[in-house]
Amino acid sequence: MLLSHRPRRLRRTSVLRALGAEHRIDVSQLIYPLFVQESATPRTEIPAMAGQYRWSPDALLGEIERCMQMGLGAFALFPVVDKAHKDRTGEAAVRSDTFYLRAIAGVKQRFPEACVVSDVALDPYHADGHDGLWHKGEVVNDATLPLLAEMALLQAEAGADIVAPSDMMDGRVGVIRQALEKKGHHHTVIMAYTAKYASGLYAPFRSALDSAPAVGDKKGYQLPPDAKRAALTEATLDEKEGADVLMIKPALPYLDVIAAVRAQCPLPVAAYQVSGEYAMIKAAAQAGWIDEATIRNETLLCIKRAGADMILSYFAKDMAKDMASELQTQKP
Repeated sequence: MLLSHRPRRLRRTSVLRALGAEHRIDVSQLIYPLFVQESATPRTEIPAMAGQYRWSPDALLGEIERCMQMGLGAFALFPVVDKAHKDRTGEAAVRSDTFYLRAIAGVKQRFPEACVVSDVALDPYHADGHDGLWHKGEVVNDATLPLLAEMALLQAEAGADIVAPSDMMDGRVGVIRQALEKKGHHHTVIMAYTAKYASGLYAPFRSALDSAPAVGDKKGYQLPPDAKRAALTEATLDEKEGADVLMIKPALPYLDVIAAVRAQCPLPVAAYQVSGEYAMIKAAAQAGWIDEATIRNETLLCIKRAGADMILSYFAKDMAKDMASELQTQKP
């Protein structure tokens, strides 16, 4: 056959494929979610998330040091709050002496070059497991906003580089931005959970935090899975209110939303490969049905291809480890 175009030419060898690669995963664009608990036990395994742990504040420092040696530099910290410290008023979330704030400060003191992403939402501290104040059968929006602003301020003062409101309350980005500016936290980044869908894929995470709703559900404030135009509305509002980064969560089932937000907004886009996505890959690999590393790499590349500038993933450490090992073997 005398063919003028043979696209397979550029796929013939690994070197040619690498030269023509459209997208790559770089460890510098991965954010590793970590769970921190107030406990003397260094780490506690999370049954629903193989290979993931709840870390004591001291042990957390050791884990972050190991990760940084592999090239990871950004970490999203989530607090595992004891039931005895949860209430229905939101007070537990805005105390200035919580172990979570001490953990943030400890990481920044030990590793000032690390980027710490903090979580702004009431659900880890709320007895009912909701992201806002629960009143008469629903989450109330406006009464929750001052609490979220205070949380963000405390986390910024503790040293968080990025505050990440994950609550999906209307107007929270603007309120948080104003509060940070008034207190002189001009350099604190807001990573807004712009399109956080009401997904069943959060179940392992909620098990890890023991934060599942005790009453009702989160469908009144998180996006329904059918919504795409609503995600673009949220993105426009978050951008106007002062967000620096827009996040879509979960990642893989919502690649079209990642792509749409990327096309509409000039801000950096983050995607969160959530606990359920991670757990399914892990479980299938443990059963021998798939190769974990192959599927891990494929899914992360798909998220990147859709338009994500940065990715939060529980695979970040494994990915960094494999990439560091690969670089080591390439050295002469």
